[in-house]
Amino acid sequence: MGRLFKYLFILLVLASIALIGYAYVGPFLGADFSPSQQEVREPVTLNAD
Repeated sequence: MGRLFKYLFILLVLASIALIGYAYVGPFLGADFSPSQQEVREPVTLNAD
């Protein structure tokens, strides 16, 4: 049972390293992580008594 947890922990560490590596190397490979930008205008009522 302990060996199973050891392998799961190693797998979790390797997956974390792969995810962090992809976050750094992804833009060089063509992945774009920036959010799409758009202007939002919404009317606001001030001093509505």
